[in-house]
Amino acid sequence: MMASKKSTETATETKTEIVPEIATAAVVATKQGFDHTVAALKDSMTGAVAGFEQTQTEIKSTMDKAFKTAEDFFAFGQANVEAVVKSSQIWTAGVQDFGKSFAGIAQAQMDQTVATFKAMAGVKSLKDAMELQTTLARSSVEAAMTETGKITDASMKLAEQAIAPIAARVTSAVEKFGAVEKFGRAA
Repeated sequence: MMASKKSTETATETKTEIVPEIATAAVVATKQGFDHTVAALKDSMTGAVAGFEQTQTEIKSTMDKAFKTAEDFFAFGQANVEAVVKSSQIWTAGVQDFGKSFAGIAQAQMDQTVATFKAMAGVKSLKDAMELQTTLARSSVEAAMTETGKITDASMKLAEQAIAPIAARVTSAVEKFGAVEKFGRAA
């Protein structure tokens, strides 16, 4: 019985020594597991916050670009309207000038015709009347040729001036949308 008592005492002592070691190991393992879990949660939260901040930055950047694009389109459209208005003003002023020129030409022709008919009233021969009529016809044709050349030149100049604002907008559009197209291809 002695041997059995000793073995029971040794077993009890061993249990007494092992249990605290196991308990300590379990506490350490639990603490390490808990610390590892807390660290993983912190890392996950840090990653989530960083991801959220990056997403927020990207959304803000995209929205800023969208607003800028909308502003650019509005400004571009407004400039187009201004170009059409400017072109219309130039055309209207030019047409008014043509009207004044035509009125002046018609008045000069009428004055010359009236002067010729007054002179015909005082002619004494058919030959003098024919000379006056020939002179009137010649001067009328010469005046018509001269004025036609002037009107043609003025018409070309007016067309160039009236189309200039619109041509400038077309050039701007080609430059702007050409740059957009190049950007689109590069991306």
